[in-house]
Amino acid sequence: MSAFIIRRGIGMLISIVLVISITFLLVKLIPGNPAAVMLGPNATPEQISNLNATWGLDKPLIVQFYLYVVNLVHGNLGESLFFRQPVLGIIGQHSEESIFLGIMALIVVVGLGIPAGVIGSLRPNSWTDNSLLLVALAGASIPSFWLGLMLMVVFAGELQWLPSSGFTSVIHTGNIANLKNLILPAVALGFVNAALVARTARSSMLDVLNADYITTARSKGLAERVVIIKHALRNAAIPVTTVISFTFASLVSGAVVTESVFALPGIGSLIVSSVLKRDYPVIQGIMIIVAILYVGLNFITDLTYAFLDPRIRYS
Repeated sequence: MSAFIIRRGIGMLISIVLVISITFLLVKLIPGNPAAVMLGPNATPEQISNLNATWGLDKPLIVQFYLYVVNLVHGNLGESLFFRQPVLGIIGQHSEESIFLGIMALIVVVGLGIPAGVIGSLRPNSWTDNSLLLVALAGASIPSFWLGLMLMVVFAGELQWLPSSGFTSVIHTGNIANLKNLILPAVALGFVNAALVARTARSSMLDVLNADYITTARSKGLAERVVIIKHALRNAAIPVTTVISFTFASLVSGAVVTESVFALPGIGSLIVSSVLKRDYPVIQGIMIIVAILYVGLNFITDLTYAFLDPRIRYS
């Protein structure tokens, strides 16, 4: 296990270094000059040049990259060009909404996707299975922003059960009731992503249910519930776990449209505003944190495999 952890640690480090390098170069290729964007259309070339010098954007690209990497090694993601605050602090200010939204959306994904996949696999090609596949197909086809708007019209407009937009910090206020603002966006985001989990769970369960050890378990007189949960579902969980882990990362980092529809000042909204303002340090900081999130979840998923299937051994 220790050898596996060391190898994966080296691989994770290489992946993050590549992400840092590629992100730095891609951000520099974004059209426009942040100094010109900040100063406005009436700025003179001299004013733009002076501001570029203040930010260090006039230095050669290799020098900028070297200074950026040195700051990263010291745990410094840099300073926002527009907010004039540390990038890590800005990301932290916008992360609460995205994290809570990701967790709640993941609950919707798991709560809808896994039961739908399991039920469909128990009655393949039946009316129930075809209906669930139809719903999954609709979920994969419906844009999250359209579903969000429909939920907003019905539950926030007509029924007035839930708020339609905004979010008040749960951490700062200590009021967990503020999470009700995230119910509609979580459902909109989770329903769309539940389709992939449902199809993966169904396919994996169909493969497992046709295995010889399932037939043996049934021939021993085990209750069908025990056969499904203890033997079939656990062995079918590995591909589902993989899909869920990457789904959670995408829910946290990629909910740009959903956050815009429900006016949530999360990471997605921060990405959009940073790109429009050419705020290079913030864009780079978000991409690095997202990369670390993906790499970390991938590592945790690999360790989960050994728990789900005792036959898997890492060495």
